[in-house]
Amino acid sequence: MSSSSDASVLVIGSGGREHALAWKFGASPSCSQVYVAPGNAGTAQEPQLTNVALDPSDHKKVIDFCKEKKVSFVVVGPEQPLVDGLVDSLTSAGVAAFGPTANAAQLEGSKAFMKNLCKKYNIPTAEYNVFDSPEEAKAYIRAHGAPIVVKTSGLAAGKGVIVAMTNDEAFKAVDDMMIHSTFGSAGTKVVVEEFLTGEEASFFALIDGATCIPLVGAQDHKAVGEGDTGPNTGGMGSYSPAPVLTQDIIDQAMKDIIVPTAEGMISEGCPFRGVLFAGLMIKDGKAKLLEHNVRFGDPECQSLMVRMKSDLFEILDAALKGVSDIDLEWDPNPSLTVVIAAKGYPGSYAKGSVIEGLDAVTGAKVFHAGTALKDGKVVSAGGRVLGVTATGSTVAEAQHKAYAAVDQIHYEDGFCRRDIGWRAVS
Repeated sequence: MSSSSDASVLVIGSGGREHALAWKFGASPSCSQVYVAPGNAGTAQEPQLTNVALDPSDHKKVIDFCKEKKVSFVVVGPEQPLVDGLVDSLTSAGVAAFGPTANAAQLEGSKAFMKNLCKKYNIPTAEYNVFDSPEEAKAYIRAHGAPIVVKTSGLAAGKGVIVAMTNDEAFKAVDDMMIHSTFGSAGTKVVVEEFLTGEEASFFALIDGATCIPLVGAQDHKAVGEGDTGPNTGGMGSYSPAPVLTQDIIDQAMKDIIVPTAEGMISEGCPFRGVLFAGLMIKDGKAKLLEHNVRFGDPECQSLMVRMKSDLFEILDAALKGVSDIDLEWDPNPSLTVVIAAKGYPGSYAKGSVIEGLDAVTGAKVFHAGTALKDGKVVSAGGRVLGVTATGSTVAEAQHKAYAAVDQIHYEDGFCRRDIGWRAVS
């Protein structure tokens, strides 16, 4: 492993995940400088972090910045720049970058690609078909019947999945995605798949080609409403570890899902390097794959980073160099993250609302997502605004501490779910 104590790191992104990653890099003795591009109000206020006004889609500017500042390690947080090939551009320019190539990022960028890989390499997943014709998609729905799941094949910020409880809901989802372009070009092709029942969990692994190292799991809450009701969001909260992810399930997920995915990607000529985030559905002691993501989850990353005892830079640097005997240390105490979102999310919402009381928060770490600084004040600038994260000896204690911290924050236009972690607490 690298023992350099003067690494200069650049984290690409502006969400809660990126604040958590940058915060963890900032705590590493190996990192002398941590930049975040473009970052948010939270990263701007961390003493060891520096925000940089860079557009991640402008690869040349990112490369020029890395060369000018002698950045030795780049971590790309969100999926879009990965799918757009930022890692390819950085690697070609001689800058070490953690994350998959554009070809490998198809695992998330194209649900059709991911499902077809599952079929070819016998990875357990829901029965499905891929359509670029609305009429054919609807005929499939009629033949199979609701409940059924309709997904945009392309990226839709975690919102392009509709669980339809009636055929009419499924037909509307097809129309919204394919005819009305509600999700832009992401919906030109759709995946229609069987509705799986069970308990969902998020499982993470570090992958370097054929080497697969399990991280830990988490459980997130996608639905906007309490009791897991209402439309899907990017995630309203999470906790780690997830009790449903027993060692037996982890072993089965590694054997049946993670390792065959890594081997399949090598066979397809696009080996995967980075963090693979498998969304699992668990029933009767077996996990099936719902979807693959090619980066840390958000808000799961926040829940993971407060539990990670290992040096994040040393771990990712070793993974990038192909070290296979990486030993990770985790705090056994659970963590829980409550997302505070702007009223109206995941639909339309206001921006620019002042958020107060952040300095008074105790007993939790507040990771910023959609925030900005205006006239020295923190204001809202996105749908998911803050991720309040606490640890405790039990999930119930972590939950109590997180909500106590939430209640110290004054943000009139914000809301949160009050039941994050309910499965583990009930």
